[in-house]
Amino acid sequence: MTEELSSQKFACVVARILDDKLAKDISILNISHVSSLADYFVIVTGDSTPQVKALMEEVKDRVKKLFNRAPVRMENDAKNRWNLLDYGDVVVHILHKEERETYAIEKFWSNAFSIPEKEWKEASEEYSTYKK
Repeated sequence: MTEELSSQKFACVVARILDDKLAKDISILNISHVSSLADYFVIVTGDSTPQVKALMEEVKDRVKKLFNRAPVRMENDAKNRWNLLDYGDVVVHILHKEERETYAIEKFWSNAFSIPEKEWKEASEEYSTYKK
């Protein structure tokens, strides 16, 4: 598919990719009205360091296949417990559960709008690996 996606739809699809790969506590924040860093943050938790890395690789691979997009920039800490994929309009944060609790990104961006799970799941249903 090469259709042009809005930033919101892209964030929803990224959340769906991560959900299909069993990421936990998926959150999408619309930060467009409070920051010029990006339009959306997708924030998820991995249960282990290998899962954090696997989630990052899955997003990179699926986004490349679906939309022919690569991250503008990628970062991770030395222990691979916080990975970041920056797609320009959407920044994906994949954190180990301890780092997620420690850094509390949602609290820092508390003035951002959150997209409810039901809404992002409906918006990205066509991209699910596990279609009904």
